[in-house]
Amino acid sequence: TTANDLIQPDDIVPRELFYNKGEANQLKTLSDLLHPEKFTDIQANLKKAGYKSGFCVLLHGTPGTGKTESVLQLAKSTGRLVLKVDIATIRDKFVGETEKNMSQVFKRYKKLCKQSEQTPILLFNEADALFNKRMAVKQSVDQMNNSMQNILLEALENFEGILFATTNLAPNMDTAFERRFLYKIKFTNPTDEARCSIWQIHFPTLESNILEKIASEFHLSGGQIENIARKAKLQSILYNDSITIDSLKQFCTEESLVDENEIKQIGFRREKEFKVS
Repeated sequence: TTANDLIQPDDIVPRELFYNKGEANQLKTLSDLLHPEKFTDIQANLKKAGYKSGFCVLLHGTPGTGKTESVLQLAKSTGRLVLKVDIATIRDKFVGETEKNMSQVFKRYKKLCKQSEQTPILLFNEADALFNKRMAVKQSVDQMNNSMQNILLEALENFEGILFATTNLAPNMDTAFERRFLYKIKFTNPTDEARCSIWQIHFPTLESNILEKIASEFHLSGGQIENIARKAKLQSILYNDSITIDSLKQFCTEESLVDENEIKQIGFRREKEFKVS
């Protein structure tokens, strides 16, 4: 890891995020837990009761639903530094170097804890490969993945800080990791109501009834809606055009990589909530 992986709370742009009820309740608990005036006392009370004082949190679910951004906003609101780990920088063609790199992440985090006024957050972002079920070693890459996982399992067992991991593929997770995460929050595509609120943030000048219709017709994630907003902005910069309802709907259609007809043709089933009309 490098200095570029350190994110200062002051450098995080505040953003309003919209959650479904279950997500909102769990994240509210985490926000209360990480509050600077409470966190140290909570850790002390846990230690006194004979429990581990570290907190490991797994955010999993649909891509583009705000998992990483939620961690950053928690860091922002509680004044915590984030050490963001890029899994690609840990992997090495030599197994021994990979093990060394993984161990170095936790050594560096411990050092940051000693240097920081508030306990920093260690973030393993898009860590799908880290938590996959361990496999029989058939080639060097299998041995490398297993070695990384073994070090991570041991580190999580004795962890004393704040760790977040995000993944899109929780069902593939090795069961050895499950109990090491105290909180597991599943992120799903937003409800129509939450989706409409996201549209209104990005397109405040459009009439609410139009946005409600689009939110109901196109079941997109927050990340997809932000992509559409950026495309609309680029369109206005390039051609000095105002966004039209037709062009907005076209962007929505383009944002979905696979349409319903293609899915039927190749024999896949698709959940209703992801259907784009």
